[in-house]
Amino acid sequence: DVDAFVAVARHLKSLGFSAPDIFAKDKANGFLIIEDLGDETFTRLLASSNNTAEAEPYQLGVDVLIELHRIEATGVMPPGLKDYDDDKLLDEALLLVDWTWPAVFGGDAPGDVRNAYRNAWLSVFAQLRSQPPTLVLRDFHVDNLMILDGRQGVARCGLLDFQDAVSGPGAYDLMSLLEDARRDVGDALKKAMLERYLTAFPDIDRSAFGATFAILAAQRHAKVIGIFTRLSRRDSKPAYLDHLPRVWRLLENALPHPVLAPVAAWFDAHFPPEKRGINI
Repeated sequence: DVDAFVAVARHLKSLGFSAPDIFAKDKANGFLIIEDLGDETFTRLLASSNNTAEAEPYQLGVDVLIELHRIEATGVMPPGLKDYDDDKLLDEALLLVDWTWPAVFGGDAPGDVRNAYRNAWLSVFAQLRSQPPTLVLRDFHVDNLMILDGRQGVARCGLLDFQDAVSGPGAYDLMSLLEDARRDVGDALKKAMLERYLTAFPDIDRSAFGATFAILAAQRHAKVIGIFTRLSRRDSKPAYLDHLPRVWRLLENALPHPVLAPVAAWFDAHFPPEKRGINI
């Protein structure tokens, strides 16, 4: 959606963030000519850095979210954003039963099993409304963040791939950054970055934020497991399966949070650990 990308890019630039300039737009054919932000992604920087320097790009990414969420707490949001509502969250979570279940069990999930999965997720999504909505870029991870030499502060971070941005819980992009499907993020680094973010908002309800973070993490990881299965089986891109052990591990790390008890119970009953490592 070129209009969505343009609207969010202009919004971000108006706030001092480094989204690409838009030079030309062809809405009918879905084309844009945009500013080239270079090729120095956070991913490339991390691959060439040592462990002591690993925190620096993550600190910059977290600082971008802190500044963005501080501004948007005042009600400044781009026009026309869709809500990241329960229907959208559920559609994404269902990708696991629609694609990974058949790959593992050899057929579609029985209707009662699928309905139990739906109901488990819907019962926990209500908890997400405890956090005020903000702009959620949705694919905020190291592959989509650029280092821009010559710029200062949060403007050093170039932002890409936000055409699917929505209005939703502010914890989502932080979770996306720290629980990366394609890259291991150490526990100490994750803990430090969470603390960096939370310290910037001293009035935040940390318990509610933690519950929101866990729900969004589990939902995203379930979605990604389904997407990576689909990419392999439908689109003949089996390389994505290499990431599944990591994503399953991230999902399993989220499920013990008490707020996810209904979802955890579904996985225990219908998709137990011995089925999650099957080569699909």
